[in-house]
Amino acid sequence: MKPRKTDIIIVSLILLYFGIGIYLYPQMPEKMVSHWNAKGEVDGYLSKFWGLFLIPLLSIGILLLYLIVPKIDPLKKNIEKFRRYFDGFIILLLLFLFYLYILTIFWNLGLKFDIGQAIMPALSILFYYCGILLEKAKRNWFIGIRTPWTLSSDEVWDKTHKLGSKLFKIASLFVLLGLFFKKYVFWLVLAPIFATVVYVITYSYFEYQKVKKSKIREIKK
Repeated sequence: MKPRKTDIIIVSLILLYFGIGIYLYPQMPEKMVSHWNAKGEVDGYLSKFWGLFLIPLLSIGILLLYLIVPKIDPLKKNIEKFRRYFDGFIILLLLFLFYLYILTIFWNLGLKFDIGQAIMPALSILFYYCGILLEKAKRNWFIGIRTPWTLSSDEVWDKTHKLGSKLFKIASLFVLLGLFFKKYVFWLVLAPIFATVVYVITYSYFEYQKVKKSKIREIKK
């Protein structure tokens, strides 16, 4: 079977991850900075091996999900309807992780910068594309806003994802505000996403109740 273009891009990115890690291994400190708190202060370290190869190994896990999910989902025909958007998300996610990987390497090579400010634009793009993916997603068991109510009704699925798409795109704009309000970066990222998740879950429940009552009325007629 001829490999898909997306397959080639994903495998190439993963090989690039490992190539960079192997090349830079002798130059990196034995203890690498791996985590920063909300204020941009270093608060976590990893050994050189895990500092260089944790994200590359994680990318292999993402590759496996990319290959397996569309094949094992009972509603895989629906996934094919928005497959190019799912493929685009996987590539964008790997590019986002690659960006974090490069930032971490630069920091550990001695280049100091505001890590939070550096991440915000990329995170905003990722959130915005999540909104696009939600807008295109059809009912399935792995991708999207999967509640008992969205999975039970195409109508509830479509309405919930249309709303979720708008909210994720709005959340991406809040993330960008972090560039201008550094003190509130943590809240500008987490608060909109938390509010969005809670709201769409609640929304899907009430929409399902509406659909259920509507069907009952039709049966009684």
